[in-house]
Amino acid sequence: MTLGLLNYWLVIMLMMTGLYVVIESHNLIKKIVGLNIFQVSVFMLYISMGKVTGGTAPILGEGFEVFSNPLNHCLILTAIVVGVATTAVGLALAVRIHEVYGTLEEDEILAQEER
Repeated sequence: MTLGLLNYWLVIMLMMTGLYVVIESHNLIKKIVGLNIFQVSVFMLYISMGKVTGGTAPILGEGFEVFSNPLNHCLILTAIVVGVATTAVGLALAVRIHEVYGTLEEDEILAQEER
């Protein structure tokens, strides 16, 4: 029973790990890494739902009865591209913040803003 749901348990563990890193960390780079971990867990969820046991590619032919839906995989390919782009923007912002404030720690940045 639980072995068949192993992929969902891995998704839950990755999702909670990413959420914990985002909430608990005060370093901006670590927050970006936490968001990427969370994002990978969502990718794994969609890809594992798209897998059909015994399914083949949706190509018309004789003798095929069970097909896998390719839409999940296409959506994830698009999401990976968007994820890489948003990670690049986040890292560029982190570099700019480091140039202005001299740190990437959230507490130190907020302390400098209060002055």
